[in-house]
Amino acid sequence: MIDNEKRKNVEGTIFLVLFCLTIPAANWMIGHVGTVCAPNDPCLVPVAPGVMAPSGVLMVGAALVLRDLVQRRLGVEFGVGAIIAGAALSAGLAPASLVLASATAFLLSEFADFIVYTPLARRRLVAAVVASSTVGLIVDSVVFLWLAFGSLEFLFGQVLGKLWMVLLAIPFVAWIRRRDERLGLNPA
Repeated sequence: MIDNEKRKNVEGTIFLVLFCLTIPAANWMIGHVGTVCAPNDPCLVPVAPGVMAPSGVLMVGAALVLRDLVQRRLGVEFGVGAIIAGAALSAGLAPASLVLASATAFLLSEFADFIVYTPLARRRLVAAVVASSTVGLIVDSVVFLWLAFGSLEFLFGQVLGKLWMVLLAIPFVAWIRRRDERLGLNPA
């Protein structure tokens, strides 16, 4: 049987790898996944009736939840390290015209998520993930759209697309919380 400390480290490492993979996945999806993919434009997916968003927003929503889970399993230091590594990956993988917007939005949104998540996580994991991810996805959307395009015209679709991913992750987060309590697994 696996002991709790080893379980935390294995799960934390998996969450960290998945978190890091969301960044290249978001960049790839922008150009390859969507119901509408016009040349030289991002591929779009419907996020609500009549509302479209660039497909990469789905991975950004997942990244916010995964960063919270990295922190839960591996600790604050790894949570902050993941943010810095993610911002560097974001800058390295973004198209040249979007490097500043992509890296800045990633860095600010993940730190906003961190600031909200950290004080709430020990008592109310699900509420902490929902609240912190919501703050993070709004910051990410506003900063990215403003820096990349000087406009907030597509804000609603960006926010909604990221929020769907957060909401889809909530049953998994609730399961983790229940399992942790059952196993006596304290968060990092």
